[in-house]
Amino acid sequence: MRLFTSVRDVTSVKTLVQEALALKSNPYAFQELGKNKTLGVIFLNPSLRTRLSTQKAAANLGMSVMVMNIDKEGWALETRDGVVMDGTTVEHIREAARVFGQYCDILAIRAFPGLKNRDEDYNEEIFNKFIEFSGVPVVSLESATLHPLQSFADLITIEEHKKTQKPKVVLTWAPHVKPLPQSVPNAFAEWMCKAQQEGLLDFVITHPEGYELAGKFTEGATIIHNQDEAIKGADFIYPKNWSGYHDYGKILHNGEGWMLDLERLKITNGAKVLHCLPVRRDLELGSDILDSDSSLVIEEAGNRVWAAQTVLKRMLEEL
Repeated sequence: MRLFTSVRDVTSVKTLVQEALALKSNPYAFQELGKNKTLGVIFLNPSLRTRLSTQKAAANLGMSVMVMNIDKEGWALETRDGVVMDGTTVEHIREAARVFGQYCDILAIRAFPGLKNRDEDYNEEIFNKFIEFSGVPVVSLESATLHPLQSFADLITIEEHKKTQKPKVVLTWAPHVKPLPQSVPNAFAEWMCKAQQEGLLDFVITHPEGYELAGKFTEGATIIHNQDEAIKGADFIYPKNWSGYHDYGKILHNGEGWMLDLERLKITNGAKVLHCLPVRRDLELGSDILDSDSSLVIEEAGNRVWAAQTVLKRMLEEL
């Protein structure tokens, strides 16, 4: 594996999840793989779980890790080609990416969308140029459109806690005070659709009308606009806010009636609740759920380590 930016870089999610669970049971079995290898971790945006879990995963594999918050510690990057750099940018991404590739065996990158121009965000210019010019394998730590390590960890958590062979999994839109990217719901949708194709689960998406995600991420999902209808009989529910895709970056609904609490879970099949974190209590999700046995958000966060470690292991095996 030289690239991990989407579930489309994975042949079988079932096999990948089983590999992650094997690593979880024996975290240090492959330390020789990472000996004398360096992971470069590049952040253009804030992080808690992604940063810590990726560093721990690399350490478990015996790797050295270099972390750079390039938005604060590096030179201002120019990403456009064919421009005279007589403004605020100091270093072109063509040189910067190549330099990172000189120092690191694998790069892991996080870069959020601007939520102003859909075409620019969905073109993934920063990621694609790091991939093109660095010359080393690249892992997405969240891009403008996808967060694959999070969704991989979500699927690991579902596999660990499922009580039926083929659970019903529901992604539900949740309220928020500001417009958020589609990266987490996009990734969750495409990973769950892939898992559904492999016969691992049944997948439903529910949201107010107007909040449809890009169709390429939701192929095979059942989409329902009534939340109660969607979560009835659910085994796992994933509340997450996202802003408009078609009406890009906009808030289209006041969120009334869409926040889950314990009372709403009574119509489910004893559903467990997931969330990528951070979560705004009693806005996105009720505190009564987060403080109950129905919540798996901490276990889910813990599984971020094994998701990252599985991907890094596969990359190291091909170096």
